[in-house]
Amino acid sequence: MRPAYLVVVTGTGTGVGKTWFTAVTLGLLRDRGVSVAARKPVQSFDPDDTEPRDVDVLAAATAEAPDVICLPHRSYARALAPPMAAEALGLPAFTIAELAAEVTWPGGVRVGAVEGAGGPRSPLAADGDTVDLIAAIKPDLVVLVANAGLGVINAAIVNAAPLVPRPVVVALNRFDDADDLHRRNRDWLRTNAALDVVTSPTDLADWLDRP
Repeated sequence: MRPAYLVVVTGTGTGVGKTWFTAVTLGLLRDRGVSVAARKPVQSFDPDDTEPRDVDVLAAATAEAPDVICLPHRSYARALAPPMAAEALGLPAFTIAELAAEVTWPGGVRVGAVEGAGGPRSPLAADGDTVDLIAAIKPDLVVLVANAGLGVINAAIVNAAPLVPRPVVVALNRFDDADDLHRRNRDWLRTNAALDVVTSPTDLADWLDRP
């Protein structure tokens, strides 16, 4: 099974808000009656962190079980890149091919989102990263989440480069239309870097909900 529209979500780095952006977008689509699902092929986390795990945030948005979004054996309780976390915990190494094979979907999903870990080149498995996962699962769109403020032009251009030839949309998180810098960054990315840009989960939901 494959969703009618498959999206991979990555970010310009850790902590840019890709899980929040993904969850809100999927929640908005679900409120419109669009069938959605999320998958996180692998996650690593600090077991002492009191904040909800990414998989729990995604589960709340899609009404799926966390253990469906990220399989229990791919959840590593160590705040390191996933393959490093597995090694530190004394667990077997795993490959991009294994992660891709474990991404499965129920029937009837219109929009399915697969979230990576860290940025496009952050280690995702012993033999690859999110760029390699994208090559394996061939999504219809890649969403690159980035902070809207200083540094976003370089971060977006550099991180979008390895994602092509797949279609890429840059999602500017924490965008404030009243902020002159944010507006100028958005316009530069659109005009000078020729990148598609959205500035809110509503914009992204509209993009994904097109006929």
